[in-house]
Amino acid sequence: MAQRLASFLDGATRALDVAIYDLRLEQSPAATLLNSFQAAVKRGVSVRLIFNQDHSQAIPVPPPPEIDWAFVDRLKAAGVQTKPVPGVPDLMHHKYAVRDGASVLTGSTNWTNDSWNREENVMFTADSKEVAAAYAINFETLWEKPIVSLSGRISSPWSVLDDGTRVRPYFCPGRGLKLVHAMSRSIASAKKRIRVCSPVITSGPVLGTLAEMCEQAKVDIGGVYDATQMDEVQHQWSSQGGAAWKIGAFHTITAAAHFGAKRSTPYAVGTVHDFMHAKILVADEYLYVGSFNLSHSGESNAENVLQIESQAVADLCVSYIDRVAARYGGAPVRIAP
Repeated sequence: MAQRLASFLDGATRALDVAIYDLRLEQSPAATLLNSFQAAVKRGVSVRLIFNQDHSQAIPVPPPPEIDWAFVDRLKAAGVQTKPVPGVPDLMHHKYAVRDGASVLTGSTNWTNDSWNREENVMFTADSKEVAAAYAINFETLWEKPIVSLSGRISSPWSVLDDGTRVRPYFCPGRGLKLVHAMSRSIASAKKRIRVCSPVITSGPVLGTLAEMCEQAKVDIGGVYDATQMDEVQHQWSSQGGAAWKIGAFHTITAAAHFGAKRSTPYAVGTVHDFMHAKILVADEYLYVGSFNLSHSGESNAENVLQIESQAVADLCVSYIDRVAARYGGAPVRIAP
């Protein structure tokens, strides 16, 4: 993972803008990235980095970041411009890099040893000036005014990559509702298959539509989630009268469809982070990938998602999701509403 990321960074000739939620690297991975940043600055590349500033909110999802400030200081000493974005009340949860205004790397992967060694994660690249321009606007908004609630107000059309693949970026919180309703429409319109890969599934439109599709039993539905984090969410729901329907919807989904459930280590400071952390939704030939957990809280965070129309990429992601789901195929723990 470090080498793939370094390869992307090493291709920069003019500019690198990086937005990352969690930045905590040790030993070899840290040295690899530091070398890439140092080399970029030396060859005249303008390098900027924004990251989520530490917070102490008591929330189950996503786990709070643990920024390595010493590593940030080393980046600054190398000539990288840095800026923390306050993570209260909403998180700067992006994980993307924009290179030379022409290429984007995005996905679920934080820059941490746990993310690269223990978590299930994915990264995607898109070579497109149109897509990169949308990400550049999003980055510039947060750089100039690091307030999460004011970001993501970008409405982007479909763009066509050189190979004919169509892609469209979404950003939260500005287009959070538009994103989840696009996801739910894709789920409702699926004729053959639906795959869900997310630590949690808590977004109302997504959860409700997915439960309805499971009840109809006309489409091949499956996926994988993080059982530990979903247990924590269900405990929250059980204390909220208006959220009881979500517990029922979730049970409908896991009873009717084949879902893997990873029993990860509960979050605590100093524990291993081994979550099922990949975030992908596939509905037939459409897929959504990025930093966005399929969660209600994610709609208010600074998030990014690429919607992709591609049979080949969708097939690849379905194969990945099915492999991960098979790895954690045990029955999930159920919490009564």
